[in-house]
Amino acid sequence: MPPTSTTTAAARRQISSRRRTSAPRRGSPPPSPPPKRMKLLTEILQKAAYAVVEREDYGDVSCEQCRSGERSEELLLCDKCDKGYHMKCLRPIVVRVPIGSWICNQCSGDGQRRVRRLSQRKIIDFFRIQKCKKDDIKMKCRSLQDSRKRRRRSLVYQKKRRRLLPFIPSADPAQRLKQMGTLASALTALHMEFSDDLTYLPGMAPHSANQAKFEQGGMQVLSKEDIETLEQCRAMCKRGECPPLLVVFDSCEGYTVEADDQIKDLTIIAEYSGDVDYIKNREHDDCDSMMTLLLARDPSKSLVICPDKRGNIARFINGINNHTSDGKKKQNCKCVRYSVNGECRVILVATRDIAKGEKLYYDYNGYEHEYPTQHFV
Repeated sequence: MPPTSTTTAAARRQISSRRRTSAPRRGSPPPSPPPKRMKLLTEILQKAAYAVVEREDYGDVSCEQCRSGERSEELLLCDKCDKGYHMKCLRPIVVRVPIGSWICNQCSGDGQRRVRRLSQRKIIDFFRIQKCKKDDIKMKCRSLQDSRKRRRRSLVYQKKRRRLLPFIPSADPAQRLKQMGTLASALTALHMEFSDDLTYLPGMAPHSANQAKFEQGGMQVLSKEDIETLEQCRAMCKRGECPPLLVVFDSCEGYTVEADDQIKDLTIIAEYSGDVDYIKNREHDDCDSMMTLLLARDPSKSLVICPDKRGNIARFINGINNHTSDGKKKQNCKCVRYSVNGECRVILVATRDIAKGEKLYYDYNGYEHEYPTQHFV
């Protein structure tokens, strides 16, 4: 058939036109994976979750620092390495037995923690400093002075009362930046945010619970003049004019607060800030910086300030040793609870003139006498 022969001839011509010039290329082999880097055992142990494996007998445990097994009631066992340390042998000293688990400095890495130096921009952002014009500051000072002059005086004779004084910030802006930098570094090392206010969070005590009228036996009321002084100090802090204080880390005491300039008697140093919660919710809390805010007639309504996530420089001021005469001599400020416009507030005030370079101390047991201070320096 003609169509079939034509198709066969065309197919032959097409086959003959194909000539093999080279062998077909084979696909390139897949790239070999990079050699796996073997992790060091120390790196694995740092990230691995630890499990507490208790021994049957801990009678032979001794302190890793002093090599003594005496005073077993003061011997802490690390929940990670299972080694023992006396509370007084640790640096910084541990003042009380932790309620929950405890890890030593070697296992937690706190002993090798370095304090970061923050830039000027980061310090300003950290404290949320508000820039004010000089004219606005002068107008505020004038209005404050005029209001004091226009205030009427009572004709009834009253005993002269000593008023609280506002702190005097350092005149050098670079020095103030250094002071704020030490506080920012300390708060950052403890994973805390800066706050000069009392914070009320969901699940904790509401704002309505903070009423001075609930205080058992009543609470002293802060006068109008002293309230103005307190507000003046708060306004200065918002402008970046902080009190002349430095946060210094001491190997024995931990974080301490040191005067960077002379501070006069009755000067407001700081207001205690942090999260407000009921005391009943913090009975098993290991935070060692909680401050009593309200001791109510109904114990279930008593409040406490918890500076574990938010706080200011008041959190780093150390306490005296109530068991030694030398410890009591160190006290140079006090913590006072006031009723400010019907709310409870805690204010730290200097009790005498404080020289430059002197560390700040107050009595942790000024109200309740429950804080263990026998191991304080």
